[in-house]
Amino acid sequence: MRIATLNLWARHGDWPARRQVLAEGLRSLAPDLVAFQESVVSDSYDQVADLLGPAYHIVHQGSAEPDGTRSSIASRRPFGALRAARMPVTDRVDLAEFAAWVGVAEVRAPSPLLFVNHKPSFRLGHERERELQAVAAARLIEEVLDGRDVPVVVAGDFDAVPESASMRFWRGLQSLEGMSVCYRDLWEWALPGVDGHTFTPANPLVTSGNWPLESGRRIDYLLLRCTGNGPSLRLQRCWQIFDAPVGGVWASDHFGVAADLS
Repeated sequence: MRIATLNLWARHGDWPARRQVLAEGLRSLAPDLVAFQESVVSDSYDQVADLLGPAYHIVHQGSAEPDGTRSSIASRRPFGALRAARMPVTDRVDLAEFAAWVGVAEVRAPSPLLFVNHKPSFRLGHERERELQAVAAARLIEEVLDGRDVPVVVAGDFDAVPESASMRFWRGLQSLEGMSVCYRDLWEWALPGVDGHTFTPANPLVTSGNWPLESGRRIDYLLLRCTGNGPSLRLQRCWQIFDAPVGGVWASDHFGVAADLS
């Protein structure tokens, strides 16, 4: 099973050129499950369906920014139950933004699997909000599981570095709000000690936009829930996607992350 996460950067920049790179790259990647952030859906256009083609089942965040920007989940296999929630955990969370959302999709694989797209608050000073949103998302997952021993993959643009409290919570390194969980960070598992920045000045779309002094961060993740004595699936490999230009064109302002699981 191949999974991936990617922030599409909506239709900013040179969208026609980026669209070609994204469509060809996703066709080559051929993921089974994808979490997209900053995907655009309007009455007349579905960016995810446009890029992936007809072979995928797609579910979108219900609320969006005025231009249709939101988050989405795509799967080659049909969906079972779907749950989603907004997370206005403090009065600083602006629900007019697409962030502060979690979507939980049960995928009807040969055996069931939960695939989760988590998009917390993005502002640099909102780590308190990201902590509360991580707890809210983790509680929703446990509610959906209802004691079942089902593999869970959480993907997304978490807008938090590995050493932040919200990511330490996800990785089982600390508790928050009286709760603790343990998810394996697939990048760290596959490539320990490699910084793996996904939002970096190496990509000119970052520093030419709203982040001219960005120094580089790893903020996009694939996480696998642990039960009993460890992860519930085997990791074959984990790597970055769309991390180099094609013909001078960068696909997005984020690098994506992909992994093969069995």
